[in-house]
Amino acid sequence: MTPRSLWGRRLTDILVRILSGMAAFVGVFFLGWILSEIVKRGMGAMNFDLLTQLTLPPGMEGGGFSNAILGTLLLTALATFLGVPIGLCAGIYLAEFGRESKLADLVRFSSNILMGMPSIIVGVFVYSLMIMRIGHFSGYAGAVALAIIMLPVVARTAEDMLLLVPNALRESALALGVPKWRVINNIVFRAAKSGLMTGVLLSIARVSGETAPLLFTALNSMYWPETLSGPTANLPVTIFNYAMQPYGDAVEKAWAASFLVTVGVLGLTLFSRLLLKTRK
Repeated sequence: MTPRSLWGRRLTDILVRILSGMAAFVGVFFLGWILSEIVKRGMGAMNFDLLTQLTLPPGMEGGGFSNAILGTLLLTALATFLGVPIGLCAGIYLAEFGRESKLADLVRFSSNILMGMPSIIVGVFVYSLMIMRIGHFSGYAGAVALAIIMLPVVARTAEDMLLLVPNALRESALALGVPKWRVINNIVFRAAKSGLMTGVLLSIARVSGETAPLLFTALNSMYWPETLSGPTANLPVTIFNYAMQPYGDAVEKAWAASFLVTVGVLGLTLFSRLLLKTRK
C-alpha cells in the first residue's frame, strides 16, 4: 500500500476541520435563532394572569394555563415514578450482572431502538393498549407513555455511569465478605450518584415537551387536574391547541407557554450538566 503524501494528509485534515466547524456553526446558529425567537416572543407575551388563570375555550380572550402547568408537573412526576426505577434496575443489570451476556446485548439493542423511535409511535402504542380498553382519554395513560420514553434514557445512562466506577472498589468490598447487593447499593451507587442523577434529569427534560404521545393519551382539559383518570391539562398540548387557532391572543399564549417549557427544559439540562461537571 502506497502511503499518502504529507501534504495530502494535511489537506484532508484541514478539509475535515473546516467541514466539521461549518456543521457545528450551522447547528449552533439555528439553535440560537430558535431560542432567541422563543425568548423574544414568549417573554413579550408573558403576564401574571397566564400563570394564575384557567384555560378558556377557543376564541375567548384572557385566561391562562395554570391548570396546564400543574397537569404537566403531575404527568411528569408520575412518569418519573414509573420509568426511573425500572430504568435504574435495567442499568444495574447491564453494568453489574449481565454485561456481555446475550440477554444484556438484547436489552441494549432494544434500548437503542426505543431511544430512536418517534414519540408518536409510543403514543399510538399506549392508545391501543390502554385508551381503547378504558374507552376515554386518561392522564395515567399519558404518564405511561412518557415513562416508556424515559426508560431507555435512564437505563443506558445508568449503565454508563456504573461502568465508570473502578472495579477495585467492588473487589475490595467483596473481598471483605460484603454481599454483592450491598456493594452495589452502598458503594457503587454512592460513587455514581451524581451521574445517575444526571441521567434522571436528562430523561425528565426529554419528556417535558412531548406533545405527540399526550395527544393520543392524556389529550387536554380546561379544568384543574383533580384526578388523572380522565383528560388532563398539560402545556405541550395546550401550546398545540393555541398555535392552531387563528386568533392573535391565542398565538401569543402559545409563545408564552413555549417560553415556560423551554426555560424548564434548559434549567434541567444545565443543572444536570452542572452535576456531571461536579462529579468529574
